[in-house]
Amino acid sequence: MGGALILAAAAGAVALLLLAVRLWVVLSPRAPVPRRSLSLLVVAGSGGHTTEILRLLENLSNAYSPRHYIVADTDEMSTHKINSFEQIRADRNPSATFPEYYVHRVPRSREVQQSWLSSVLTTLYSMCLSFPLTYRVKPDLVLCNGPGTCVPICISALLLGILGIKKVIIVYVESICRVEHLSLSGKILFHLSDYFIVQWPTLKEKYPKSVYLGRIV
Repeated sequence: MGGALILAAAAGAVALLLLAVRLWVVLSPRAPVPRRSLSLLVVAGSGGHTTEILRLLENLSNAYSPRHYIVADTDEMSTHKINSFEQIRADRNPSATFPEYYVHRVPRSREVQQSWLSSVLTTLYSMCLSFPLTYRVKPDLVLCNGPGTCVPICISALLLGILGIKKVIIVYVESICRVEHLSLSGKILFHLSDYFIVQWPTLKEKYPKSVYLGRIV
């Protein structure tokens, strides 16, 4: 009995070690590889989050194609903003070929004023539906700026790398509203994202590993 427990403990330790090594490999920075196009997955949030993320997309070239937008299943306003944004881009230059885009819906991780205990359950539920979607899309890059929906999406993207399916670059841009403190999503994803961008020097001082580019939205 004692020998079996020792073997089980040793096997568990080896499994944890292999997982830690795999996670280190996935999170280690790599030299960028030139590509003609990049599949982009954008996480949109209600209200200001969607407005800010669309401002970021205005400066991206058509090489980021196709574009996959993720919105919460109850967020009709963000869907409308995304469709309007893409239509305006197409109308500006009718002769140009613009990237295809798709809008996907996932359950919201946390509603406003929802209790923390129930938030854990809803986040796990959102995670269960986010991973199959992320696996199907297999993006090259995930871009997000703080809505709760981005947490299960980014974890799903990270899992693709851990499982050896695909290395996905995660770029997190903290909201311009965050001057001195990170959002809850930012605190969770600070150590999981490949590039963590802040827009205020006070945050750069607190989090030296972040990237400060000034105001970008």
